[in-house]
Amino acid sequence: MIGGKKKCIGLIFGGNSNEHEVSISSAKTVFQAFKSEINKERFTVKAFYINKYGDWLDSDSSEKILIAESQNNNTTKTQIFNQEKINFLDGVEFQNVDVWFPLLHGINGEDGSIHGLLRFTKKPFVGCGIIGSALGMDKILMKTIFSNLKLPQVNYLVFQNQDLNDVEVKNELIHEILKKLNFPVFVKPSNSGSSLGISKVINESEIIPALEKARGIDPRILIEEGLEVREIECGIIGNSKLLTSEIGEVNYESDWYDYNSKYHSNNKIIIPAEIDSKISKEIKEIAIKSCRALNIFGFARVDFFLEKSSNKIFLNEINTIPGFTKNSMFPMLWKASGLKIEQLVAKLVDISLDL
Repeated sequence: MIGGKKKCIGLIFGGNSNEHEVSISSAKTVFQAFKSEINKERFTVKAFYINKYGDWLDSDSSEKILIAESQNNNTTKTQIFNQEKINFLDGVEFQNVDVWFPLLHGINGEDGSIHGLLRFTKKPFVGCGIIGSALGMDKILMKTIFSNLKLPQVNYLVFQNQDLNDVEVKNELIHEILKKLNFPVFVKPSNSGSSLGISKVINESEIIPALEKARGIDPRILIEEGLEVREIECGIIGNSKLLTSEIGEVNYESDWYDYNSKYHSNNKIIIPAEIDSKISKEIKEIAIKSCRALNIFGFARVDFFLEKSSNKIFLNEINTIPGFTKNSMFPMLWKASGLKIEQLVAKLVDISLDL
């Protein structure tokens, strides 16, 4: 046993995010992995559930959510804490935590917010820091940095804080999209995850509804040119040295890889992906380079497009807190690379401790 005693893992999940339910599913998987036979002698787990209003439950109540068969977590404000409390952490005992394991997907978690809070506890945490998390979450800033490094990406446009109620502004936006991109295009909020708020647009009449949908999540909007591609993904773990997993491919039955496809469909996962070894090597090199560019370490999943007609590689995005659900690619990639989920979570803790 490393360190002579069990390490207490502070598992944080839920959150005030549109990926709340995904976070709960991920946390259940990680919780069980730490409770497994090979890990129970090394680790204890203290659970911290954050409800949709931003309140933290105590550890006992949080653990009940992780072991419950039901996922009915639609708790009201009054069921948890008095909302008038100034200290939102009041009553939450976290002094005995040795290592934090935040699994907050989306805003207030994956964007670096939780990492900033955890810094004040002076305890290590699994995953990258504030800067890498913030850049990885923000699609516009991420793509801007990738463009400056001349990493391969699909053609895209950026609209920031535009007034969609202004007819002249709307007409200008439509004109620019029609002029610079080919249909189909994908309209995305700059800060969101799990494909929430994204629309596939195939003609001019669909542009404004798609922009309004994305703007409902974030006023900063990304529009990408859609190509006939294969969805390729690569896992990353490590600190000073980044290791890459096997390359995986997702074959989905839907028109595109949307939220339902990711979490409610029987997609075909192929690991290792059936691609040329030279392409696989290049994908891994770009994955490491892109993570280094954004100061991303600890663990992440890097997503790519592989154009069907040309086999050209396009870097899509980096997820700094990828899902750990039963349908999530990240743990499957590492299982195929020789790390079962029980070994993977232990490895991530060791990485956070630089062991």
